[in-house]
Amino acid sequence: MKIFLSRLLTPFLAAFFCYALFAAPAHAGLVSTDQVAAPQQSERERVKALIARPEVASKLQTLGVPPQDAQARVDALTDAEVASLAAKIDSLPAAGALGTTEWLLIIIAILLLVIAL
Repeated sequence: MKIFLSRLLTPFLAAFFCYALFAAPAHAGLVSTDQVAAPQQSERERVKALIARPEVASKLQTLGVPPQDAQARVDALTDAEVASLAAKIDSLPAAGALGTTEWLLIIIAILLLVIAL
């Protein structure tokens, strides 16, 4: 029984001590308002920069939203809404990127061609 417990506990204790050696110390300090507000302002500026792009501005214009109104609407967003919108912008695929559905269709087409030959 003693050998069983020692064989069972030895790997866990070794892992625990290895983790304890590499754990980084925590640092605490005061944070100024500028440090907190800066990331939110940069996200707001990123959204404004996206709206200012010519292709986005022209698409907004065709949808009936003048670029000045779009900028005013971005200014009226809360910080949480701006952060959410910026996160959605970051998650969008780049132009020309294929999604999962497109890749599956391409693979199926290639398989059908190979089988047909």
